Amino acid sequence: MADLAARAAELDAADELGKLRERFTLPDGVVYLDGNSLGALPAGVAAATADVVTRQWGELLIRSWDESDWWTAPERIGDKIAPLVGAAPGQVVVGDSTSVNLFKALVGAARLAGPGRTRMLVDAATFPTDGYIAQSAARLTGLTAVPTDPADVPAALGEDTAVVLLNHVDYRTGRLHDLPGLTAAARAAGAVVVWDLCHSAGALPVGLDAQAVDLAVGCTYKYLNGGPGAPAYLYIAERHQAAFDSPLPGWNGHADPFAMTPGYRPAEGATRGRVGTPDILSMLALEAALDAWDGVAVEAVRAKSLALTDFFLGCVAAYVPQGTVESVTPAEHAHRGSQISLRTDNAREVMRELISRGVIGDFRAPDVLRFGFTPLYVGFADAERAARTLGHIFG
Repeated sequence: MADLAARAAELDAADELGKLRERFTLPDGVVYLDGNSLGALPAGVAAATADVVTRQWGELLIRSWDESDWWTAPERIGDKIAPLVGAAPGQVVVGDSTSVNLFKALVGAARLAGPGRTRMLVDAATFPTDGYIAQSAARLTGLTAVPTDPADVPAALGEDTAVVLLNHVDYRTGRLHDLPGLTAAARAAGAVVVWDLCHSAGALPVGLDAQAVDLAVGCTYKYLNGGPGAPAYLYIAERHQAAFDSPLPGWNGHADPFAMTPGYRPAEGATRGRVGTPDILSMLALEAALDAWDGVAVEAVRAKSLALTDFFLGCVAAYVPQGTVESVTPAEHAHRGSQISLRTDNAREVMRELISRGVIGDFRAPDVLRFGFTPLYVGFADAERAARTLGHIFG
């Protein structure tokens, strides 16, 4: 134990991202490994949000739509997220929830695919809401939703495939899917691909532009640390923007929203992905939270993520009795996101005990302990303590 604790201290001392922990407000004595559900609070958010409430809303009132640039927030914040997902400016718009943006993307994708195609391939292990939305979008567009393992997508593609919906990282297991290869296969078959980035954006490079992704959605309250219920985002590749036909043509996505005309004319660019009046309080809290990324390269975050998860697995092997837990997260770096999922008996009770001892992860039914590693504020000593505490519980 002393050797692993000493090794953790050495790794933390050499960590170029270690100083970033100061950009977050975290309780003393807590190891927080649930940032893949809700990210920690960035230090500047409280003051920024107080200014929005007391000055921008309280003093400027409705003038803040112009004087505080509230109206342009969805596009402005989208451009702050864009580099984190490998997108050029003007392709990401922030607003609504992931579910709402996914509905826009799937129906929009079906309309982009055009007539004559009848199937929508849907990641068979997708987060439940994605499946629910996909089924509804398929019914509305006359498609049949077909659950498909991502590994089987290339073989399942055909001339009748309109849309492919995939998760970049599986939320249960932490498996990282082959975004470049699957995107290329789908596009070669003439299908439009939609990626859910909820468990990858902010944890690893995505490369939306470089990989010619068509459409993508994601939340901002996990690795992007935007806060509970923070607005999600929609990526519309520039080449598709003129033809993207949103199924939710709200007044905020109108080319001239204040003309108040009875007919809808979509705005230029990704702005056509907007729907109704944005939630300014959450929106501007997110904008302040993204300041935590100033000067940070996603590639460096990925390198630390892999080092952290490797070290955690090594500590688990050393501290936890053999045969007690089984990792369901791929060992290969090319297939691993930024979490480790361990299968064990009585997982719910084990996680409760971990939390009571100051190590916060989460549980996924029926038997998975899930630990998310957010490199901006998680260190190697955190990983060592979490594994050691798990060993004590099983010991």
